[in-house]
Amino acid sequence: MSSRCADRALSIMAKTPPGALIVPASPLFGAHQRRIADFAVQRKIPTVGHDQSLAVDGVLLTYGPSIADSYRRAAVYVDKILRGAKPADIPVEQPTRFELVVNLKTAKAIGLTIPPSVLGQADRVIE
Repeated sequence: MSSRCADRALSIMAKTPPGALIVPASPLFGAHQRRIADFAVQRKIPTVGHDQSLAVDGVLLTYGPSIADSYRRAAVYVDKILRGAKPADIPVEQPTRFELVVNLKTAKAIGLTIPPSVLGQADRVIE
């Protein structure tokens, strides 16, 4: 998404703010994730996303596959291929480890209280 497209999308959203915002997994949004998070915090819009880097940038919470675990699993594939396995013969795996990240700083800024039951399940809490 170009900066001009992002400007237009955010200005349209500013006129009629949504009740919540989902930041999809897409390079189009990734380039503007901090900007989107800042926009949402300023307007007190709860946001969710897929990757913990979004929470670091200010999105309220994220839930998605563990990137670190995915890299470890990729190393297993590389090892099998280097030992002679044919890539076509290696079964495709889906992620098995997911991470919940909660940004308490954002929660406070938008006036939300995160229940202790959610915080207890979080893999990471950003304060």
